[in-house]
Amino acid sequence: MLINTGYILKICRAEGTVKIVNQRDSERQLAILKALGDGTRYAMYEELARSTAALSASDLAERLGIHPNTVRLHLERLREVGLVDVEAVHRGTVGRPQHLYFLSAGAPGLGFDPPAHALLAGLLAALAERVGADADEAAQTGRVWGRDAGRRTRSRTCLDALEVELAKLGFEPALESGGGEDAARIEFLHCPFRELAEAYPELVCNLHRGLCEGVVDAVGGGTVEEFSTLYDAEPCHVTVGVGYPDSRSSSTT
Repeated sequence: MLINTGYILKICRAEGTVKIVNQRDSERQLAILKALGDGTRYAMYEELARSTAALSASDLAERLGIHPNTVRLHLERLREVGLVDVEAVHRGTVGRPQHLYFLSAGAPGLGFDPPAHALLAGLLAALAERVGADADEAAQTGRVWGRDAGRRTRSRTCLDALEVELAKLGFEPALESGGGEDAARIEFLHCPFRELAEAYPELVCNLHRGLCEGVVDAVGGGTVEEFSTLYDAEPCHVTVGVGYPDSRSSSTT
């Protein structure tokens, strides 16, 4: 009897290693790639990603030199695969509301982030270093954010919740098999903070570590046993010990 678990195995280049890939996530990624494979949709997505404000179909049509109706058809396709959201805005006048489009939460930036955002991130990191922020303070800041994300999650286990949050942030997490019944290792196949991490590794990598610890702590049932930074011998992964008592339930008794 064949049981569909919703997961597929991906054979990696390193000898003897296998990663477990969620089949639903794989299918979603394929749908996204197909949607962005069209030149017009890719150009629209780039405009939305680079913009610091939501854009209307008319805005996009003017920037790209195409008809607004064509833009709306492509925007609908981007919405179908979860890349774009829309908000109806009433301007206080009679008639239909204006629809403004923006990237969905967790949509990949593809390196198109507005220049001001990258500049601001760099300035804040430089400021934190200048005022003497250290690794422990960075980790604590990350934990606060991680705990908040963990309290909002619908995932039933700390491992699932951590994978979801890492995916939203663009780390492309990959759960490794073979970690044993009481531990699991998640590789970061991509680092959206890489440029900042290279410039300020102590701050950025420990922010990320704290984020992971906060999510796991808030959901309960596990603990972060190891976190490898960009410059460790085996870089960019986190090992989560699972099967621990649920911290949330124990704290209420």
